[in-house]
Amino acid sequence: CKKPTQVHALTINSILSSSSHSDDSLSFLNVNNNNNNINVNVKSLHLPYGLPDLDFIVPKIESFLYHVDFIEKSCDLYKRIAVSCCGDEYGVCGLYLEQYALLCALGDGKLLRRSLQLAREYAVDVHSKVVLSAWVRYERREDELVGVSPLDCIGKVLECPKAALVDDGRACFRSVFDRCQCVFESVIDLSCNDDEVETETETETETVCFCIGNEVISCVRGKIAALSSPLNTLLYGSFVESVKEKIDFSQVGISVEAMRGVEAFSRTKKLMDFDSPSVVLEMLTFSQKFCCEEMKSACEVYLSSLVSNVHDALIFIEYGFEDNASLLVASCLQVILRELPGSLNNPKVLSLFCSHESMEKLSMVNHASFLLYYFLTQVAMEEKMTASNAVMLVERLLELATEKWQKTLAFHQLGVLLLEKEEYKSAQSCFEAAYEMGHVYSATGIARSMYKQGKTYLARDLINKIISDCKRPTGWMYQERSLYNLGSKKIQDLELASKLDPTLAYPYKYRAVSMVTENLINEAIQEINKIIRFKVSPDCLELRAWFYLVLEDYQAAVRDIRALLSLEPYYMMFHGKMRCDHLVDLLSQRVKEWTPADCWLQLYDRWSCIDDIGSLAIIHQMMAHDPLKSLLRFRQSLLLLRLNCQKAAMRSLRLARNLATAKHERLVYEGWILYDTGYREEALSKADESISIERSFEAYFLKAYTLADGSLDPDSSAVVIQLLVDALKCPSDGLRKGQALNNLGSIYVDCGKHDLAADCYINALDIKHTRAHQGLARVYSLKDDRKAAYDEMTKLIEKAENNASAHEKRSEYCDRDNAVNDLYVATQLDPLRTYPYRYRAAVLMDEQKEAEAVEELTKAIAYKPELQMLHLRAAFYESMSHYDLALRDCEAALCLDPNHKETLELYNRTLKESAEFYT
Repeated sequence: CKKPTQVHALTINSILSSSSHSDDSLSFLNVNNNNNNINVNVKSLHLPYGLPDLDFIVPKIESFLYHVDFIEKSCDLYKRIAVSCCGDEYGVCGLYLEQYALLCALGDGKLLRRSLQLAREYAVDVHSKVVLSAWVRYERREDELVGVSPLDCIGKVLECPKAALVDDGRACFRSVFDRCQCVFESVIDLSCNDDEVETETETETETVCFCIGNEVISCVRGKIAALSSPLNTLLYGSFVESVKEKIDFSQVGISVEAMRGVEAFSRTKKLMDFDSPSVVLEMLTFSQKFCCEEMKSACEVYLSSLVSNVHDALIFIEYGFEDNASLLVASCLQVILRELPGSLNNPKVLSLFCSHESMEKLSMVNHASFLLYYFLTQVAMEEKMTASNAVMLVERLLELATEKWQKTLAFHQLGVLLLEKEEYKSAQSCFEAAYEMGHVYSATGIARSMYKQGKTYLARDLINKIISDCKRPTGWMYQERSLYNLGSKKIQDLELASKLDPTLAYPYKYRAVSMVTENLINEAIQEINKIIRFKVSPDCLELRAWFYLVLEDYQAAVRDIRALLSLEPYYMMFHGKMRCDHLVDLLSQRVKEWTPADCWLQLYDRWSCIDDIGSLAIIHQMMAHDPLKSLLRFRQSLLLLRLNCQKAAMRSLRLARNLATAKHERLVYEGWILYDTGYREEALSKADESISIERSFEAYFLKAYTLADGSLDPDSSAVVIQLLVDALKCPSDGLRKGQALNNLGSIYVDCGKHDLAADCYINALDIKHTRAHQGLARVYSLKDDRKAAYDEMTKLIEKAENNASAHEKRSEYCDRDNAVNDLYVATQLDPLRTYPYRYRAAVLMDEQKEAEAVEELTKAIAYKPELQMLHLRAAFYESMSHYDLALRDCEAALCLDPNHKETLELYNRTLKESAEFYT
């Protein structure tokens, strides 16, 4: 039943062509209430597209730099940034861009955001400021917010579109979160001060007339001459015009009105008010022709202020090219970039960035850079732009690459795109170029290209060489080799890949699909659950839904498909052959239909079990009943954030904001968008404005949550407590009030008010906020009742199965042996949690097993380089007098967070100890 020729029950065309689905179209859905039957004969099933195909689950090659020596690269980069900040500050911007490229492999949005913000902070030229300001803003995707202009400013200087256009010849050297001064207005005002009003001396009253056709424009000769050196030479040099009272300017190419504007500017240093920008454009051309820099600058600033949308930008940028008007081009680029990704769908914009002719024009005005095209290619790949268009952008990126890391990145990305286009020889050449520059991960692209050309043995030999040459092979190497092995060798490679890097999805998917073909359906579901528990992704949810279809458990299948649609609304099931929403419509005829009231009851039930995927599916079903309800979109975003699906969560938040009918509600959602992208003060401002309009639970909660994110002293704690109390007085449902009570209990604990905290947690538990067990356990522990704390966490574990954080927390309230067992379970459930590794390493260190302690941390750092683990390993190395290794880990940790106090102290102490040791 894997073969398409055996599929007769349902086709995609039959779904697309029919709005009503009869039972006949569901013949492949044979209802069987015995969903636990593991002896399903998969060969007799009539699934619409057979079983999952192993060829379609092959892992994609990542398009970012993926260094096998990540710690060494981070260490080196930190030292270079430190040296540049103390010396050549003008090169720091490029180093932070390199840091962004390095940290892409970690997938941590906060780290990437900080790198871009620091690059913007140290940007010197207008071009870099414009690109980086747009890039920092891009994360919020404000182009999707109704009523928001691309030139709107949130009040921070490093995102301000006006500040980006100020060419002060230096980096701004301000904090990322400094308030915007909107200095652009002072740039537009080029007039002299009141005490500098023109004073006409006898020499300045000498007039000269410029004739244009039948019109004569009288000017002050000295004023016109002062506009530029060429005009001064014309009017006072050895040219015949120097003695003429009338000069014919009919052939110069300027209109009478524009010449009057030139005359006015020569006296006032201000531009007149014109009915049409065409007059200023003529003045700009005149300025360029006669080298009138001051007037040219004024014209550029004036014209820049008129560019407010992509249509205008595409018009004015051509004038900028013609007259070498760099600032005007910058303002046009700014609007286009701040409208990404939508602007890239405009063929004219695509032509502007992709054609060689336009790139040459950009270069002439100093606006063609690696930075610009790095931003564009990132957007193109994130938005899954067609491979052909993305290839053109990456080809321009490669042309502009100058440093080694830039060329490596460009070659690797070009190889990824060409491989997708099935141009295997060209892709192989690009991957080989990146590999020769030291990027070992590009070997996967070489091997994959060889394999596609039928050279399986060569592909396997290459990966074998990579593994043998690497001092410490990583999981992806064995995963890649498994693609070119068969039978037991393939399984062994995948097992080893999972052991070295349990976050790789392909080994779980392969094993699960293999189990399905052997009629081990429930075992397949258990296998795919291992990764879904800690790393939710559309492809894994698709497979699990597929497996449930094999079991004829349509309720579970619909749940997973609805959750999948929450992550990617336009996802195609069955390896891209059927729209998920259509499949939900079909399956809905085979499952119990829930009313809105039923959905709320089910949501409470799933919420109390801490079943985030189940809750997400129910929210999705509730949106089908009420698609325009912003509150549901907001709830969806909260669940997606809990599942660590940042981009999907931000999309839901934006939709919630757009659907909000009341201003106070819209302000709350805007506040959350700002908070989630690092703008705490602006989020507080939105909350205050919302409260001033209407007191609501969500506005108070936003303000309390944002304030609590900082360090709390007794006064600020009291403010947060009052805000949460005020929130609880406002109307809301039990789900949100449970969270508010839980947060309130946490603040009470921090203030030492344990009894009040316990009351909050108990009240939260009364309305099924199961996570309150953890807070209550903490209260018991602080009251020296560790057994009660342990029992409380056991209740949480019983209610919320497979909850890694619960096992991790319970380990704090028991003896060492039980703690080790709990932390082992936590690691099995979620290998991304770092506390278990740190705890086990500390225990080993206490037992004087230094090598084993370091190894415990090293195996986790290999796939998750994390600040706390690097800090702890550095401390271990310091205690072992391995100062070079300690310094290396400190520098790598400081590359992730340069302000981490404990690591800075350890670093400085180790530097001193190292100096004493070697002297």
